[in-house]
Amino acid sequence: MDGANRISITVCGDGGCGKSSITLRLVRGQWTHEYDPTIEDSYSVTRTIDGTPYHLSLTDTAGQEEYRGLFATSNLSSDAFLLVYDVTSAASLHSLAHFTSMIEMEEEARAERGYRAADGYARRERGVRAVKVVVGNKVDLKARREVSARQGLEWARGRGCGFMETSAREMVNIEETFALVVRRVVEARRVKAEGGAAGQQGRSVAGSLPLRLLGEKGGGWGMWIWRSGRGGRRRRGVFGRG
Repeated sequence: MDGANRISITVCGDGGCGKSSITLRLVRGQWTHEYDPTIEDSYSVTRTIDGTPYHLSLTDTAGQEEYRGLFATSNLSSDAFLLVYDVTSAASLHSLAHFTSMIEMEEEARAERGYRAADGYARRERGVRAVKVVVGNKVDLKARREVSARQGLEWARGRGCGFMETSAREMVNIEETFALVVRRVVEARRVKAEGGAAGQQGRSVAGSLPLRLLGEKGGGWGMWIWRSGRGGRRRRGVFGRG
């Protein structure tokens, strides 16, 4: 498969927020209610998005604080990050700041190395920032929700991240979340290839493509619609009411 169609994704967040459940739902279509703390697991899966096949390399990282030191530098060089929290735990959302800080420090270090070096690889290395998507998991636990969809969205937008809500248990927005990640990586690469021309036209790139809520529909969890990416295309996500 063409290297341009290979995308590396690191899944991070607090222990118990559902990182492994989301990953295994995508890779194997499985869900388990048993919590088995992960140190680090890697998976590969192919998905066709907008008619193009993509090979996704997924790294499911440790969330327990005692294992965070194992969060390797190699993970920080991923094309994209899923920052997962549990909508029934406000603390799990705030803990994502630890991971975003690590990602940003690595991006700054890579940019600095790129500006100092003159070889072709270093010039490529100082490309577009990594795509980041915040994912509020466990929206099926409506009675226990502590973080509303709007709170999660505002947290994500304030840090230049995309946003989705999911239920690994009920298979809500799993495929859609990874499709969003792929589209954002593809867009970021396109902008880089064009030399930043799109950015000069007022569009953000990578993890900060514009998100604008247009309205709310339906009952149950509620259906939010937002604009995202090229041409203001509409994307939809199923969000819990909070």
